[in-house]
Amino acid sequence: MTAPAKYLFIASMDVEPEKLEVFNDVYDTEHVPMLKKVPGVIDIYRLSLEPLKLSMAGKIQEIVAEGEPNFAAYYWIESPDVLTSDAWGDAIEEGRWAEHVRPYTKNRRHVLRKVM
Repeated sequence: MTAPAKYLFIASMDVEPEKLEVFNDVYDTEHVPMLKKVPGVIDIYRLSLEPLKLSMAGKIQEIVAEGEPNFAAYYWIESPDVLTSDAWGDAIEEGRWAEHVRPYTKNRRHVLRKVM
């Protein structure tokens, strides 16, 4: 399988339970569509944490990733410069995200990976 771009930006976070509905609505209907318009953004996927059982060392083991955020978004981008562009900066502030979602998130992690 070929990666869709040379870089993967990962934004992970938890959200306060009472804000989960607005979190998902804003992410799906505003945040992702706005960021997909940014030049250099190839694709975006949202993910949620799932329980993990894995066969390893001859037995089934439960893997618990302590402190791992419940939600992540994978942004396939052409270059790290995408993340510092005016278009990116404008897009992450558009809509309800900045006021109605961001303040209710916690355990945020931002990671940039380069495809090898």
